[in-house]
Amino acid sequence: MSGEAPKPGHDAGAPPVVEFRGDVSKTFNAGTAKAYTAIHHLNFRIDDIPGRGEFIAIIGPSGCGKSTLLSLIAGFNTHIPATTGEVLVRGNPVTGPGRDRGMIFQRYSSFPHRTVLQNVTFGLEIHKRELGLNRSTMNDMAMEWIKKVGLDGHEQKYPSQLSGGMQQRVAIARTLILKPSIILMDEPFSALDEPTRIGMQRLTIDLWHDIHATCFIITHSISEAVYLGDRVWIFTKGPGTIAVEIKDLIPPSQGVDPLEIQERPEFKVALEAVAREFKKVTQ
Repeated sequence: MSGEAPKPGHDAGAPPVVEFRGDVSKTFNAGTAKAYTAIHHLNFRIDDIPGRGEFIAIIGPSGCGKSTLLSLIAGFNTHIPATTGEVLVRGNPVTGPGRDRGMIFQRYSSFPHRTVLQNVTFGLEIHKRELGLNRSTMNDMAMEWIKKVGLDGHEQKYPSQLSGGMQQRVAIARTLILKPSIILMDEPFSALDEPTRIGMQRLTIDLWHDIHATCFIITHSISEAVYLGDRVWIFTKGPGTIAVEIKDLIPPSQGVDPLEIQERPEFKVALEAVAREFKKVTQ
């Protein structure tokens, strides 16, 4: 994990996209009777893969600190700084959120008083001076992403008029329109029915390959982790740390339908391996 040499295709002179070093831990309410440690002994580095990026899928028992890991990368003020160790993004300590990192949550996070179009332009509006954007350009960019996520024709609707899957498509468009180099996804599809979930998995893979970001996804579905991930991390029970990383067995998924790939022998081998290791770690 930590100390890995850059892999072929990586820029050996560039700092890691994300690095946890020095045994990162996070203890909440430290020094009080309510103190608890969510994660400990976390060390890893994710190097950039130019023109592609990498997808890291994270599974583990409930309450093992998976969301804490994402929140530390995101720079949420409820979680930074780490109690021990350093959390770095492209070599710089994380001191707060930034538009280089985008978060997609499990709960539907659209603003109820804003239309689909207005929700998707929200991040652009915050950074319009920095990006040099006017209203017309922001709307044009938003419409492009609305079409990419299959919501054209719905741009003037409000979140209450949308299904759960459509609301998550809004969240994805709102996040990706800023072209973050790091995408953080915290169980984004867990509340969706199975057909919608499969469609969202397919959409996620397609859009990820468009923007070449480094992605982290938390999921409770082993099959989803194997389909989406280039590597799968299995967390221990809380306080969590990475017990197992499975990478070489994971088959490529670009351009392959989630239902189709599940019938392939190499996918079944990877699925069985991850399930076996998950059972060992969590039983």
